[in-house]
Amino acid sequence: MIREHRSREKLQSYYAKFVDSGMMDPNVHPWVADSWQKSRTFGVRTENMYTGNHVSKEELEKLQKKHKLAVDYLEKLSEEIREFFQKYNLSLLLIDSDCVVLKSYSLPYYQMTPGEIEGVRVGIEEVGTSSISIAYEHKAPFWLFGPEMWVKECQMGDACSAPIFIGGEFCYVITLVAVEQSEIPQDAMIAMLLTMKHALESHLEQALRIKAQEAILDATPFAVYHVMPGGEVAYANKLGLTRLEGIGAKHGEGHAPNLNDVVMNYRHTPIYKGFRGIPSYNKEVTWITQAKTYEDITTVVPLERDMDQEVISVVAVSMPIEDLRMLVAHAAGYTAKYSLNSMVGEGSTFATMKDKAGRVARNKHHVLIQGEAGTGKQRMAHGIHQASARAAGPLISLRCGDATPELLEQEIFGVAFDPEVSHQGKLELASGGTLFMDEIEKLPKTIAVMLAKALTEGNTCRIGEKVERPLDVRIIAACDSDLKRLVERGLFEKSLYELVSKSVIRVPALRSRREDIPRLVEHIISELAAQHQMETKVVQPETVEILRKYDWPGNVKQLQSVLEYAFFNTKGNIIGPQDINLMGDIKPDSKWKEDREVFVKAWQAAGGNVSRLANLLNVSRVTLYRYLKKYGLEKS
Repeated sequence: MIREHRSREKLQSYYAKFVDSGMMDPNVHPWVADSWQKSRTFGVRTENMYTGNHVSKEELEKLQKKHKLAVDYLEKLSEEIREFFQKYNLSLLLIDSDCVVLKSYSLPYYQMTPGEIEGVRVGIEEVGTSSISIAYEHKAPFWLFGPEMWVKECQMGDACSAPIFIGGEFCYVITLVAVEQSEIPQDAMIAMLLTMKHALESHLEQALRIKAQEAILDATPFAVYHVMPGGEVAYANKLGLTRLEGIGAKHGEGHAPNLNDVVMNYRHTPIYKGFRGIPSYNKEVTWITQAKTYEDITTVVPLERDMDQEVISVVAVSMPIEDLRMLVAHAAGYTAKYSLNSMVGEGSTFATMKDKAGRVARNKHHVLIQGEAGTGKQRMAHGIHQASARAAGPLISLRCGDATPELLEQEIFGVAFDPEVSHQGKLELASGGTLFMDEIEKLPKTIAVMLAKALTEGNTCRIGEKVERPLDVRIIAACDSDLKRLVERGLFEKSLYELVSKSVIRVPALRSRREDIPRLVEHIISELAAQHQMETKVVQPETVEILRKYDWPGNVKQLQSVLEYAFFNTKGNIIGPQDINLMGDIKPDSKWKEDREVFVKAWQAAGGNVSRLANLLNVSRVTLYRYLKKYGLEKS
């Protein structure tokens, strides 16, 4: 970079010799010699600088906006040494990676105003040999004496240029030009340029790191704050700013949000304790504001202790408990597995039901799905959730007949075992989404009353606690029987029924829509093949006809079971009538005569109908009556 002083007369003679005769003196610097050769090849004029190749005014504005960080930083830097530039008649240029002058600072560049030079391309093709073109080509700082410049009007002064790298990538060239032979020593001018180079690179790399860190912080599901001792928020990520705005914290130019102004219990929060050097990790915290009360999981880390061991700022990372529950719900797979399109059928009854389900999904009411066991109520619930505005939230399922009343109450509402240990229930876990309550007719009346009250008031309490938590959940209830009749008989809580029955969908039995069976068969076989990554199988028409004529007491669920058995137990890719066992995995052999469990499964597959079971097992009704009595089952 620092070249020894050269005789200007000799350099001028080398230049003239080459321009006039094409002969290159061996004393010419190799980089300069190579650049002269290229300038001659490109046919670059030698008398005056060519400025005709420039971007439009609009394009220049876009470029300056794109590179604003570099432009503004050098602007500030040059302002601070403007008097020095004026004293030694120096100019400073910022050139982008396409050799376009982004900005001209200080004195005019070769007697051109900034408006004339900014936006001009100054590559070797346009202006020939310059310190810019050499630094650009070799990606290294370079000092060029005036007589070595290709354009004669530029040969009065000297120039030095240096490339700017950000994260290892070449981005700019900065150039210092002495319009006339400068009184400033060459090494001082070079030192100034290198100082600017390293300062600009450091500034831009730091800005890039900060931008990346901010992008990372903005992408996290946590609110992040940097808080000063008086409660001022020096920094907040995107989610943090959103939450501050939500509680009325003022934020604007020259005015930082202050937690003291909006958090009523600020002095009792982990942030306040953090300034006493007390860290907190993943602590459940209640934030009381005028707007609402929040519950977060919060971590607070004290920062930057001074000489007196005083904490002068803290970092707080928090996540709303409802967001955490949603995140956990998604991680645990609490999402819809089926869409409404996965419910197959062409008949008018089914089409009407499916159309209503789509409309119900879009409203905000709770939903009651009624239908016989096995008709697809659970799949319908999944489809409604996925088609609703709550699709991004969790879908939590609860079977009301699977637990004792005490355990069911805790499972729904949550429970506090002691002041330090408290678990949320499925109502809270489903916040922002849907709670699917299967077999809701089995819900005890005492629990139903509590649930109706929670849904009406919009908040819930865990068992053993008095803390009320906001509730934002949609109930989709499923019932095998007529829930209204149960209410009329006093067997189900009326207040809960009135809440969940705002939208009622009745799923028809499979025997009432036999026309849908061929499509269902095709769909189920395709699903099985895709789910298990197996080759699909063809169900023969005569096989489909057998399935279409059957009454299906277990509805679609039973059809699914029968087809699964055939799919996995049929050799080859053709499922014929001989491959169908209407009792699913129960074979019509003599095991039912000795094994009550096998007989009961067959009895259930026949829907409790003696004639149908007699046909399935190929025995007389009299024989079946004997075994019904033996196993203690009722006949129908």
